[in-house]
Amino acid sequence: MKYAYKITGGKPVYGEIKCYGAKNFATKAIVAALLSNDSSTLQNVPPIGDVNITLELIKSIGVDYRQSIENSILDISPLTIKNYEVPLPDSGSNRIPILLLGPLLHRFGKAKIPVLGGCKIGERKVDFHIKAIELFGGTVEETDYGYEAFAEKGLVGAHIDLDYPSVGATETCLFLSVLAKGSTIINNVAMEPEIIELISLLRSMGAIIFTYPERKIRIEGVKKLHGTNYSILGDRIEGASWACLACATDGEIIVDGLSINTLGNFISYFQQVGGGYQLLENNKIRFFRKEPLKPAMIETDVFPGFSTDWQQPFAILLTQADGVSIIHETVYEKRFGYLEALNKLGAKTQLSSYCLGYPCRFQNKNFNHSAIITGKTPLISSGDLEVPDLRAGLAYVIVASIAKGTTILTGIENIERGYGNVAERLSGMIEIERISL
Repeated sequence: MKYAYKITGGKPVYGEIKCYGAKNFATKAIVAALLSNDSSTLQNVPPIGDVNITLELIKSIGVDYRQSIENSILDISPLTIKNYEVPLPDSGSNRIPILLLGPLLHRFGKAKIPVLGGCKIGERKVDFHIKAIELFGGTVEETDYGYEAFAEKGLVGAHIDLDYPSVGATETCLFLSVLAKGSTIINNVAMEPEIIELISLLRSMGAIIFTYPERKIRIEGVKKLHGTNYSILGDRIEGASWACLACATDGEIIVDGLSINTLGNFISYFQQVGGGYQLLENNKIRFFRKEPLKPAMIETDVFPGFSTDWQQPFAILLTQADGVSIIHETVYEKRFGYLEALNKLGAKTQLSSYCLGYPCRFQNKNFNHSAIITGKTPLISSGDLEVPDLRAGLAYVIVASIAKGTTILTGIENIERGYGNVAERLSGMIEIERISL
């Protein structure tokens, strides 16, 4: 059965909301738990689609787990892993399988995974993941099924220079290196908060990992890792979205369970355009509009730059700013597909293939990777909106909350892959209902 969100907007949004654990760390923490022969416990695990898919993936290879959704606790026992082949047909709906190569190679000396899926926001090639295995002494074959990797004599530490500080590539290198023989040096690594948390998690399991300035990591391989008890950090993408919702509607939202340290440059831009925040007791943050909204020029980048996953909700916020704003997307080349629907609601946006900022790797490649947003524009519901991908999905919830009238959001499975219980958590703040179609 298909479901949708029915949202009636046009009013300031007030309330308090609990920020769930980060999707971009929770799923990777589950994979990391497979590197040990002991049980691990993960806390603050979000009730989201990608976690469920990841659990189905590890179940398909024999992993035993117990999940308490009510308490957000997940116990994982990798002792029962019995299969080096990931057989789940639906695993193409996210990109976790590529990260299973490391744990399976360490355990069996071979691994077989299906083809990859995920949001269609640009090229997300697996070339490097394959190359990394080869650099660590393994081999990989591409098949009609997906990929089959071999490392019968074990993996050996390597010296790796990443062309781009990719989060996925950094994760793959970490999973391959922690149990490899000898030392590994990785240069130009991603340093997102979720990567730092993954390093901390692996250290808590007994991994020896050194971090250095200028995006460098050194790993000393160990013979085995032990289990851990670790709490998933709050989702900074979700938290920033709630901040934009409060500011765009001229309301006030208190976010619980989010560390301000993970928001980095988002906070600077948020304050620059007119947003305000206040740190409260018990790890809570109050977001609001401090002054009339002003335009901004934003360039997305790898952390500590402005996250590519922040630009969608921030673009919605900028439609309510008085003047011309620019967002230059430098991480993914196809991240502005949601603006077409936004224009149908009354926004004034246009795309450009030029680098409206510093020249980036998409220069002269005919990708519409810069957006011009002219505000302030009132938004009026056009009836139905289809959610195109995960990150744009929560931005559409913000759009529907701002727009006058009632909006039916379809394709909400894309939202629920990364954000849990959205309608339930927002029910006391906006007019929202999860309905069947």
